Amino acid sequence: MPTRSTTRAPPRRHDAPVTDRPGLFDPVLARGDARAAVADDAWVAALLEVEAALAQAGADVGTLDRADADAITDAARLPVDAGALGEEAAASGNPVVPLVAQLRARLDGSAASGVHRGATSQDVMDTAGMLVARRAVAAITADLATAADAAAGLAATHRDRPAAGRTLLQQAAPITAGLRFAGWCGGLDAAVDALAAWRPAVQLGGAVGNLAAFDGHGRAIRAALARRLDLVEPVLPWHTERGRVAELAGLLGRAGAAVGSVSTDLVLLAQTEVGEVREDVPGRGGSSTLPHKRNPVAAVSARAAAIAAPGLVASVLTAASLHEHERAAGPWHAEWRPLTELLRTVGSGAAWLADSLRHLAVDTDRVAASLDVTGGLLLAEQATTGLRARLGHAAAKELVTAAASTAQDEGRPFADVLTEAVGDADAVRALLDPAGALGEAAGLVDDLLNTRKDRP
Repeated sequence: MPTRSTTRAPPRRHDAPVTDRPGLFDPVLARGDARAAVADDAWVAALLEVEAALAQAGADVGTLDRADADAITDAARLPVDAGALGEEAAASGNPVVPLVAQLRARLDGSAASGVHRGATSQDVMDTAGMLVARRAVAAITADLATAADAAAGLAATHRDRPAAGRTLLQQAAPITAGLRFAGWCGGLDAAVDALAAWRPAVQLGGAVGNLAAFDGHGRAIRAALARRLDLVEPVLPWHTERGRVAELAGLLGRAGAAVGSVSTDLVLLAQTEVGEVREDVPGRGGSSTLPHKRNPVAAVSARAAAIAAPGLVASVLTAASLHEHERAAGPWHAEWRPLTELLRTVGSGAAWLADSLRHLAVDTDRVAASLDVTGGLLLAEQATTGLRARLGHAAAKELVTAAASTAQDEGRPFADVLTEAVGDADAVRALLDPAGALGEAAGLVDDLLNTRKDRP
């Protein structure tokens, strides 16, 4: 008969709230200030802020004594245990009900009865969600802007540096490294601008959205609440019209896509076989087995976030499309976790990408070497263009195509094969000079940098 193990788990420490400690995966998958902005304690603080502001809005309009509103505000400043609140929320289906009960228990008389007056739980949850999202979006846009600034710096530094342009993961034609970096910057700037234009709105409608419980003062209280929280005042309650939530999810998805595109380029350019960039952070990137590894950890982690984001966007949009009648049975609840996680995930990707780009080292020798990998095939298009005046378009294309095929089939340098076909080594040398194939790359970089002169 096997003996029973007497090993016990170590005692759990209680010297700090659980929410103060990052989870096992948080340092990798929940980096940046967005994590704190959407933490459980941040949600509870936002709920309390809304309840206090609702009381003050009632006092502004004259439906609640100012002394009672101040008492409610003071009660909302006292700590609330997020974990315990969550446990109590199971009885009603949302955390507002037990939170209101706690606030009322801290007060007496008319102040107690003034808590949450006229509102429904969704009013408070949705408005608190807007506050949480606004703070998380601010953190995300700050990190995206930092990443964009770093990319702009790289674009300016490498404005004229020829580099191998790639399409379908194959070398295609020369560009400049600066143009590639400018492309990164442009996508990140666009994501910042789109998020900055998003405007969160207050929610207040009462049980079925008709403001009936406010005795004719509902719209005035809603306006006062919006002013106090600095939120947009909508024309109608949006309990089941979830366009604002869907819009936010889409904007976060767009930001995640920008992060994903850049981080994917970074991972590919950092491959051993390419080696054009690396993250220059001492002590980072090691392997548990391979002593030589220097993995681009920041880019990898940013890409991981970008990969996770679309699924979360889909979850939010699915929930938004299923709200029924005046208040939804389930779809509203289904938004809370994926929206919170979407903010945290995109925030992590933005923070990691900013880290990667701020520490990015460009190996200019490897950038130059990449231009020679194909033995001149990278300049095939330019060779065709250059021979057009001498041979005509069709004949030039046929000659260069045949030379390229021979070079690839026989494993010979394209320059040698083309020289044999043309009979003029100096002409071929000029045709295969990368500097002549850069088009308007430098001007495009300048255009991008000029658009940023007035950015904050």
